[in-house]
Amino acid sequence: MKFLVNMIRILPLIFLLSCFMLRSQQVTVLDDDTLEPIPNVAVYNPERTKISITDFDGNFDFSTFLNEDRIILKHLSYELKKVTRLQIIKNDYKIFLQMKPERLDEVVMSVSKWEQQKKEVPNKIVSIDARTIALNAPQTSADLLQSSGKVFVQKSQLGGGSPMIRGFATNRLVLSVDGVRMNNAIFRGGNLQNVISIDPFTIRNTEIIFGPGSVIYGSDAIGGVMNFYTKQPILSQKGVTEISGNTNYRFSSANTENTVHAEVNIGQEKWASLTSFSYNDFQDLKMGSHGPESYLRNSFVKTVNGEDVLVPNEDPRKQVPTGYNQTNFMQKFLYRPNVNLDFNLGIHFSETSKYSRYDRLIRPSRDGQGLRSVAWFYGPQKWFMGNFQLKKKGKGKLYDGLKLTAAYQHFEESRYNRDFQDVILNATEENVDALNLNLDLENKKMGKFKLYYGGEFIYNTVGSKGSDTQIVTMDKTEAASRYPDGATWKSLAGYLNGEYKAKPNFIVMSGLRYSHVWIDALFDDTFYAFPFENADLSTGALTGSLGFSWFPKQDFQITFNGSTGFRAPNVDDIGKIFDSEPGSVVVPNPDLESEYAYNLELGIQKNFKDKLVLKGATFYTYLVDALVRRDFTFNGNSQIEYGGELSNVQAIQNAAKAYVYGFEFGLDAYLTDQWSLSSNLTITEGIEEEEDGTDSPARHAPPTFGDFHVRWKTEKISTDFFLNYNGEVSNDELALSERSKDYIYAKDENGDPFSPSWYTLNFRSQYTIANNLNATVSLENITNQRYRTYSSGIVAPGSNLILGIGYVF
Repeated sequence: MKFLVNMIRILPLIFLLSCFMLRSQQVTVLDDDTLEPIPNVAVYNPERTKISITDFDGNFDFSTFLNEDRIILKHLSYELKKVTRLQIIKNDYKIFLQMKPERLDEVVMSVSKWEQQKKEVPNKIVSIDARTIALNAPQTSADLLQSSGKVFVQKSQLGGGSPMIRGFATNRLVLSVDGVRMNNAIFRGGNLQNVISIDPFTIRNTEIIFGPGSVIYGSDAIGGVMNFYTKQPILSQKGVTEISGNTNYRFSSANTENTVHAEVNIGQEKWASLTSFSYNDFQDLKMGSHGPESYLRNSFVKTVNGEDVLVPNEDPRKQVPTGYNQTNFMQKFLYRPNVNLDFNLGIHFSETSKYSRYDRLIRPSRDGQGLRSVAWFYGPQKWFMGNFQLKKKGKGKLYDGLKLTAAYQHFEESRYNRDFQDVILNATEENVDALNLNLDLENKKMGKFKLYYGGEFIYNTVGSKGSDTQIVTMDKTEAASRYPDGATWKSLAGYLNGEYKAKPNFIVMSGLRYSHVWIDALFDDTFYAFPFENADLSTGALTGSLGFSWFPKQDFQITFNGSTGFRAPNVDDIGKIFDSEPGSVVVPNPDLESEYAYNLELGIQKNFKDKLVLKGATFYTYLVDALVRRDFTFNGNSQIEYGGELSNVQAIQNAAKAYVYGFEFGLDAYLTDQWSLSSNLTITEGIEEEEDGTDSPARHAPPTFGDFHVRWKTEKISTDFFLNYNGEVSNDELALSERSKDYIYAKDENGDPFSPSWYTLNFRSQYTIANNLNATVSLENITNQRYRTYSSGIVAPGSNLILGIGYVF
């Protein structure tokens, strides 16, 4: 009896110990970037006397392996991994594998909004994964795009970054976060900095589509689409609550950056939460030592005892003022009641401090004796997005996958400017409320044919106010707004996109979309006698694509794609009043139509035994009814007084055609398991054709640019020594609108503005100190070059030391 009593007492302990032992024998294999489980990984010791395979959840039993065994993990798409039993236990029974860089079976989502093999897609797509982002350590998401070597980025100020893709920029590119477009009714043709609202610490993958993407993304997708996919909450694989996360700190010397980041994931079997927070503080940016003297900031305007004075800059290499700070927050929830159904809720918030538009602060005064502006700065840029998404797999009569997305976004931006010795500070404040509804479906039930289809509804409302403040008395009066207050922009669309595998090595993709756009804006004639009362626009657009991906041999790929894109006029096009450049003012024009792009591209990729991959692409895009800024009349006048200056009248018009063509080359060489090389080169030419038959260079066609990388990598350390290069843009090759901005350009031998060529040598590295601790050390612009990228107002950083530390728990 006593024996039975003791057994009853210790049975719970035996049960708990057994559970712990069972748990301790299960190891989970995860993707290092996405943190998703990896099935079908072979696990064995060198003698292959013990072999296991990971299941659907990425788990395997390693109870048969001894403490002294060296455990090897092998998968076709991942780097070989060698670990010990002790290392596995120290890492909480998790093993992380890294995807092979030379893989051709990479999965992408951007072309159809569903997972597709990259090799089956005829479009050129560039992916930047979380591992690459961590090594590059970009300050902003604009820097992240630039670090790819395939996207050109313009900056008017430190708090900015306007991507250019294949000769198009700003409102001719689509910016998307987790499948929701950020483009709104006031995205302008001038440079945009909305991309900096996306926190690079939260990005798990970025996919860039080159060329028109209007079939899936509608208006604005002429030059390309930039999709940012942020991190997802991670469910527990072990039936108990799991808490994980990481913290990061980064410092850079060129602008005395201090950045902190923290995120926490709480995972249970059916639900998970991910919380992320980042704070950046940037001081004034310092340029390099070797370059044009005209780039130096020798003086700036300062208000002393109520009087504006021009004062010398103690350090002409310091660009005063350029500093700002930024806060980012993200909260996500995932609920998965079963393997076929997901509910996702994502909340994003970003806010900057006010920051100066540097290129406006270096404009010379009208008499050429000083500087024109005392102040020209943006107020805090704010972005909020609430995004709910339902994902359902299988068992639908008409679909195998369904995504229903409902998102609300709120944007705030403002501009403040005051001229030298002027007592009036002018301000315009804008906000946009945007509602997006998307239904996307996937059907794979038709044998060799896959169908993707869906619909989209977008509704934007614009709020806009203007004011003048007397800086001495602080009296504030109402002034003209930048846009018609209360204007609305709506879009309704439906699309079909099909993929047909004619042969195992020949895949055809084709798509069709119809979009309809409405604009309703009422003009206030309090400050200007408009010759019209409202803008009531209704326009439709039909776009399509047809392309193929062909493998004549297993290691040789040819892609071809023909597509059309469009951009419908928005509120910025029809209703803006803005001092566009010295001596010119833009006025509203309600009589606009959509512009269309016709694109052809050919791509080739050759893989030499997974040791050398060569890539090449050529493209040609023709733009008709282009929405461009041209001379105009307002109430019959070609000039009006604006801001105390007699200015030429201009407006956005369907007044030009344009064509852009270019070549893109890429090389990846895998010399050994540790050493690799890569290089990219992009050549773009763009011409605008006026109605009178004259030609001029396109503004957003960047100079020739490229990079060359030498990388060395082991399990603990990754290094990258690389060169960045930009070609020259001569005066003859400058767009007419750029030639008038001679204050941001160097002077050639004739005294005319031009953009010189430049190069930088750079080094970056990442070292894994322990399983949960890593450090990054980078040195950019080693030779301390003083250069300004094409069309940029701010001069690039000089020698820049970047230090980072990250801790994973």
